[in-house]
Amino acid sequence: MPAFEGLFTLVESALGQPAAQWLRDHVEVPDALQHFNWSEQAVHRVWLAEALNLCLLHKLVNAVPDGLRYVEEQAQQGRKVVFDHGAIRTVDWPHNGQLPRGRQAFSRILEPLGFTDVRTYPLTKLNMTGWGYRQMDLPEDIAQFFVSELHPGRFSEKFQQTVSRVVASSLDPLHDEHVHILERLHLTQHCSLQEANRLLPALYRAFERQHGVVLETDYQCLLNESAEMAWIATEGNSFNHLTDRVSDLQACVTQQRELQRPMKDSIEVSASGRVMQTAYRACTVTRGLIDAGGQLCEHSVPGSFVEFIERKVDPETGRIDLNFDSSNAQGIFKMTDSKA
Repeated sequence: MPAFEGLFTLVESALGQPAAQWLRDHVEVPDALQHFNWSEQAVHRVWLAEALNLCLLHKLVNAVPDGLRYVEEQAQQGRKVVFDHGAIRTVDWPHNGQLPRGRQAFSRILEPLGFTDVRTYPLTKLNMTGWGYRQMDLPEDIAQFFVSELHPGRFSEKFQQTVSRVVASSLDPLHDEHVHILERLHLTQHCSLQEANRLLPALYRAFERQHGVVLETDYQCLLNESAEMAWIATEGNSFNHLTDRVSDLQACVTQQRELQRPMKDSIEVSASGRVMQTAYRACTVTRGLIDAGGQLCEHSVPGSFVEFIERKVDPETGRIDLNFDSSNAQGIFKMTDSKA
């Protein structure tokens, strides 16, 4: 089986054939993947990294109607989107049910796939820290992960107690079999195709909410001190956004505003001036919360969104600037703040 055919067959193992075909038609897949092994016996980690990213992009655009419309419109204009990065939020707290603490729940997934946390980003205003995870085999081609941790210890005691109640029911989507495959990937950079087909659906499920339904009173307590933790309470470890890398951000923004899309008011510019970002405002989703009488009541809360980024060349390296920026990130995070 040709490698690129195999990639989308691998995606089918998690999403099914129609979704795999949609991704083939709408998302740019790097040609450089073909330089890495693909066989029944040895699938290189880059293929799993790309397959996971494709699956997660598909999940997000189907959860964000404006995002799906945007990607479809790009295809109508003859352009496939270029997946630059996705972002997830975790909780740096010991009472996390079956899940490892904070970003460790994802470093155990990302590192075997070739991702390394190349830089730390203080998100001081949010009482969070972010890490940029870059795929080291194809750093410019495979989408990065921006993984953030919220630090409950910096909030009130009541807030901390609420966080404990919310995340204590978390289940681990990875079983022993998946962990063993990841360990072998980490050591050898390869696994068999059969193992890849078993592993990918589990990795895909890891990017969801792993804890149970939240009490209304707990949600409100979290929202009073941290919009980000309130978001985690309903959305968990889902992508809070994914990003299309565009060649001209201002032109993209102008077009989206002409179409009356729900754009952020301004463009965030990094301290270097080489990374520029803006975004749609988060979509609104309906989530169940448990009221004082123990009944499940539906509430409208912020969901996820699509971001747009332009990366310029770093004159010192001659390569595009793949870094993030703490100020940019904190501005973008406001998209999921229901109070903003």
